[in-house]
Amino acid sequence: MTALEHASTLSFEDFKKAVLDDYKLAVTSRECSLLGRKEVLSGKAKFGIFGDGKEVPQLALAKAFQNGDFRSGYYRDQTFMMAIGALNIETFFAGLYGNTDLNLEPMSAGRQMGGHFATHSLDENGNWKNLAEQKNSSADISPTAGQMPRLLGLAEASKYYRQLTDWNEASKFSNQGNEVAWGTIGNASTSEGLFFETINAAGVLQVPMVMSVWDDEYGISVHAKHQTTKESISEILAGFQRTDSKKGFEVLTVKGWDYAALIKTYEEAARIARTEHVPVLIHVQELTQPQGHSTSGSHERYKSAERLKWEQEFDCIRQMRLWMIATNIANPEELDALESDIKKDVLEGKKQAWKSFLDPIKAEVQQLLEIVTQMPGLSQELIDNIADLKATREPIRKDILSLARKILRKTSTNNEQLRAWTVAYAEKCQLLFSSNLFSESDKNIASIPEIAPIIDTNAETVDARIVLRDNFDAIFTKYPQALIFGEDSGNIGDVNQGLEGLQQKFGEHRVADVGIREATILGQGIGLAMRGLRPIAEIQYLDYLLYAIQIMSDDLATLQYRTKGKQKAPVIIRTRGHRLEGIWHSGSPMGMIINAVRGIHVLVPRNMTKAAGFYNALMLADEPALVVECLNGYRLKEQLPENPGEYTTPIGIAEVLREGKDITVVSYGSTLRLVQAAATELAEQGIEVEIVDLQSLLPFDLTHICGASVSKTNRLLVVDEDVPGGASAYILQKIVEDQNAYRFLDCKPQTLTAKHHRPAYGTDGDYFSKPSTDDIIEKILDMLAE
Repeated sequence: MTALEHASTLSFEDFKKAVLDDYKLAVTSRECSLLGRKEVLSGKAKFGIFGDGKEVPQLALAKAFQNGDFRSGYYRDQTFMMAIGALNIETFFAGLYGNTDLNLEPMSAGRQMGGHFATHSLDENGNWKNLAEQKNSSADISPTAGQMPRLLGLAEASKYYRQLTDWNEASKFSNQGNEVAWGTIGNASTSEGLFFETINAAGVLQVPMVMSVWDDEYGISVHAKHQTTKESISEILAGFQRTDSKKGFEVLTVKGWDYAALIKTYEEAARIARTEHVPVLIHVQELTQPQGHSTSGSHERYKSAERLKWEQEFDCIRQMRLWMIATNIANPEELDALESDIKKDVLEGKKQAWKSFLDPIKAEVQQLLEIVTQMPGLSQELIDNIADLKATREPIRKDILSLARKILRKTSTNNEQLRAWTVAYAEKCQLLFSSNLFSESDKNIASIPEIAPIIDTNAETVDARIVLRDNFDAIFTKYPQALIFGEDSGNIGDVNQGLEGLQQKFGEHRVADVGIREATILGQGIGLAMRGLRPIAEIQYLDYLLYAIQIMSDDLATLQYRTKGKQKAPVIIRTRGHRLEGIWHSGSPMGMIINAVRGIHVLVPRNMTKAAGFYNALMLADEPALVVECLNGYRLKEQLPENPGEYTTPIGIAEVLREGKDITVVSYGSTLRLVQAAATELAEQGIEVEIVDLQSLLPFDLTHICGASVSKTNRLLVVDEDVPGGASAYILQKIVEDQNAYRFLDCKPQTLTAKHHRPAYGTDGDYFSKPSTDDIIEKILDMLAE
């Protein structure tokens, strides 16, 4: 029974109560916004961005939202989150204050500013909760339209679950694929390419997605006439409207202040998406933004007097109030009393949230004061500093730790009690802000056992792509929740035939072709993984990863961190790179990648057996990773392992490929073959090169194989295909500084990299653009002669 059908069976009194409850919630949300702005202006909160003006349509959305559904939204959806029971007054203000207690600020434990919402998909041990039995919100991010790619995957998961019949855990994540993924976005953000890419992909895939566009005519101060052709996203997307003969979207429009029409519109959108698996766009028009974009500016500066007057008249809460009075649901006196009580409730909730934020910090101040107040030999400056902290009514942790460190620096007294307290306090506070970048569950990469490939001495020698193909075959057989998709991945078995014949064996829904749209390929992977599936998202070439780097960096890499371990998306990103000829298929922008995606493992196997081992290890783990296969390695010969799908390559463990005593050369991927050729030639001259294959860049050499090698050879050369100062600088810093290898060096450590430009076309282009065997030999000879 739909909400509308249910409403028709209610008595008038029950109907009145339901409407009044909605109104109460809308007014509560508005009061939180108004008081929240004051808290920012008073200095208690750093920044505020609120959902005022969007309350009534979010009530309608919440009525259509069911258990198992997912939201991927806009940072103004506070009313919706209140309506599904995931946010209340105190947690709203706890987010505004940045409370680091996850129990009090369950959205992010103070790691994101207010207005960014999430529900908990994982329990305290990092294991999946039953997502089909709860209402779900994927964790918000600030970058405009950045929520769109993941929305596609969240919706596609329902389509996949309708076909998944042989996985006994599927019921934890889906009720036979009947869930809807609900997206929300501001009208100005629909100008972003990520919006259009997602809309197009959703239409192609026909996924159960309902996209709400909150339209208040402005993007901060910029009017819609500068944002959108025809000033209307629904008009320009009218061509997506489905017809009797062609698939597409259902495109709906509704006024954002019309309570009854909004409920009807959202019920219809939910019915279409949920039952027919057809995407729906709802253009919610004529919304307002009573306080302007955020606390950093005033909308009176850019809106006309006429517009401001219209916004007052057509404020959605005001219009709902007028409708309630006109239909005899309530009279003005009732509503005045209700609103007065709500103001008191919000004020009280705000006070309690501030007290809950401040009391633990005050207790920590007292701990420090008990140690330092009686310390002998303090200067007058330090005595005054202590008095200032004692008198501070609203201290923060920076004040406490900074004073403790200053006292330790400026006193000659060897106060071990203060020193021990300061170290412990700093570690405790740092954890509040730095934990959960990676999984801390029992399925993290450190828990995955190493299993060697079984290769008989008489094993068949095959093209290396066959090693990958057979391993993927084993993975898809072993894991019914595993799937792979990408450009040319399906019908032809990928451009290098590493998936040859697998679509025919496992079906188009598990080994799939997609369009040329890298950002939403990654977004599919994120959303699918957030709903319990194990996707492998294929980006055809490493250079093309740049289209998706923002989503990798801002969404996937931060997911566990920004939810403090309460959401995860263990998507595997498969790509290939290195050493092919030409600018666009042979770049190696590893420095950019590794510095943008902390929170994702970056694995660089030297051959396909190693790559397959990484895939097998990652299927056992619950963390996201990028695997960069060697583009020029698919036709090289490797022996075929007997245990595909089982053997694992340890993640974060470097490997010594050749032992030597004269110099350590560190590299990875395809370049290792050049290093090995150089070492063979140098051996003829009596020079013994020790070669270390990093195997993974993130994490980096966890057992310090590199440092141990340098301690033996006393020389270090890093060979890399990235530009100077790219990945080679990172590698050098990790070895020389983190592993303290500087202690063993007899000469300066050096790097040998590609040129500053991308590699030019042709074999000569490669030779003169990237390190060659000749370059490596000569660099080593120069270093030995130093």
